[in-house]
Amino acid sequence: MLPIFAFLLSKCVICCCYSKKSCIFAAVKDKDMMQTDTTLDQLLQSVEQNGVCVEKERHVFLVSGVDVVFPHVVLLLCLRGTARVMFDMQELSIEKNDFGILMPGHVFRHIACSENYAYARVVISAEMVSELKTHAFSHDSDKFHYTPLCHLTDVQAKRVMALLELLEAIASHDLNDLQLRRQMLLSQLAVGYEFINYYRREQDRLWAENQSVKLYTQFCDLVVEHYKENRNVNYYAGLMDYDPRYFSKVFRQYSNGLSPLGWIQQYVATQAKLIMDTHPNQTVKETAYQLGFPTTANFCRYFKHATGIYPQEYKKRRG
Repeated sequence: MLPIFAFLLSKCVICCCYSKKSCIFAAVKDKDMMQTDTTLDQLLQSVEQNGVCVEKERHVFLVSGVDVVFPHVVLLLCLRGTARVMFDMQELSIEKNDFGILMPGHVFRHIACSENYAYARVVISAEMVSELKTHAFSHDSDKFHYTPLCHLTDVQAKRVMALLELLEAIASHDLNDLQLRRQMLLSQLAVGYEFINYYRREQDRLWAENQSVKLYTQFCDLVVEHYKENRNVNYYAGLMDYDPRYFSKVFRQYSNGLSPLGWIQQYVATQAKLIMDTHPNQTVKETAYQLGFPTTANFCRYFKHATGIYPQEYKKRRG
C-alpha cells in the first residue's frame, strides 16, 4: 500500500492553509455524500495533543466519491476485504495486508469497497513528521514516492499491527510528562519506518528500474509544491531536466493516457473546489488570488476548461 513512514522523512511535507476539519472534509458539502465519523473531533484533538492518533479498526472512509486533500499524514493498513481508490488521479486497488500513506496536499478519492472491508488508520501531524527526521536511521526516503502501495505478508502485517497497537497505548496513556510521551512515539515511528524500509526492499529494486513511475511521482510532488506559482508543463519538465515532448510521452505511459497538462488542470480544479466549499462566503476573485491567478477572468476560463462549468455556477450548485 501507500509508501508510509518513509514520507515522514521526505522533504515534501506540505500542509493545507485551511482549518484542519475543513481540510479533512475537502470538497464535500452534501450530507448524503459524507459518511459520519463520530470520532473526528477526538481524532483531531489527539493529533493536536500527541501528534499521533491511532484507530485499530475502521470500516468506512471519512468521505466517499469525492476528492479530498488531507492536512496530516495518514497511514492505512488493510485488515480484510478490498477497496478501490484514486490517488493523484491514479486508480488503485487495495486488498488485505496493503499498507500505505496519504500525503498532505495530495488528492485522494474513495471509490468503492467490499462489505467486509476494514482497515487500521494512523494520523500523524506535520510537526511530528518534521521531528521524526532526526530519529530515523535510513535516509533514502525518496524511493517511497515511486509507488503509493506496499503489500505485506501475513507475518509482516502482524508485526506492523503490533507496532500500531503499541503506538495507540503510548498515545492514550495518561502521562504527565507530555514530552516523554512524544519522544516515545517518535522512537516507535522510527522503528516502524525501518520495518517498512526493509519489507519493501525487493519492490523498491523493481520500481527503481521503472523510469516512467519515478517521473510521474516526481511530477506530482512538484505540482503540489508549485501549482500556485506555475501551471505550465514546460516549467515542470525543466525542473526535472527533461525535454517537454519526451516528458509528456513518458508521463502518459504511467497515467493511462492523461497528459501532464490534464493532470495539472484536474489538481488545480480540485484545490479550487476545496476553497469554494470550505469558504462559501469568499468571492471568486479572492479564490483566484489565493490560487495564484493573475485575474479573475483567467481563473474562470481555467476552471471552465477543467470542469466544464464556471466557478460561479459551481458555487451556485453547491448552495
